Amino acid sequence: MQNCALPAKPNLTEPVNPTSLMARINNLGISALVMALVVGLDQLTKHLVRTYISLSEAIPSHGFFQIIHAQNTGAAFSIFQNSIPILIVTSSTALLFIIWITVSHKLGFLENTWGRIGLGLAAGGTLGNLIDRAYYGSVTDFLRAGPWPAFNVADSSLVVGMILIAFLYLRSGQAAGQ
Repeated sequence: MQNCALPAKPNLTEPVNPTSLMARINNLGISALVMALVVGLDQLTKHLVRTYISLSEAIPSHGFFQIIHAQNTGAAFSIFQNSIPILIVTSSTALLFIIWITVSHKLGFLENTWGRIGLGLAAGGTLGNLIDRAYYGSVTDFLRAGPWPAFNVADSSLVVGMILIAFLYLRSGQAAGQ
């Protein structure tokens, strides 16, 4: 009779041997899946906002949290307004850098599931807004909380991904030169 025991719970912070071909494919797959999910959700939500909410309309009209239709021709917090070509080049360069980090395995502290998720979030956020800039000439923002400027799924994903990457870096000991 065969042993039907369940596999052990995977350790999400344990480094995967990057020299193994299957490990490389699995690591890339995690990042690619997260990136695809972020881009899909980002583009779907932006499409719904562009389709069903008039420009500058806010739902509800007052309150701490609102869904609002805003078009941003700049970057975060609306800086670099009307600089779409520069922002497209900058975003493309950042996306290529994230992809290079993902496939090169040069940063050991990212060689685990959480690192791959962080890279996927950062890449997905970058690509989601890059698609808007290239296709529409502006980024659709639709979430507003309190005094903060409007943002979107891509913005949130990029911020969470970068925070996760920074956390993993600080926790790795590489920040202190260890």
